[in-house]
Amino acid sequence: MPDQRWLSVPEAAEYLGIKPDTVYEWIGKKGMPAHRVGRLWRLDVEEIDAWVKSGKAGAPDAQAEGESH
Repeated sequence: MPDQRWLSVPEAAEYLGIKPDTVYEWIGKKGMPAHRVGRLWRLDVEEIDAWVKSGKAGAPDAQAEGESH
């Protein structure tokens, strides 16, 4: 079994080349896959890669999709 290491938000941000605040925003607004462990968020690299490849990172915010202006 391969050694799986969960990433913290700052590590995931560095992996993606974005700011940690953006990771938190994407978790809340775009459905970025993340798992809560106590008070902390942990992210799986394989889930992040699949989510980005699916195009959801570039999609409009999930909360804003259902709103009409």
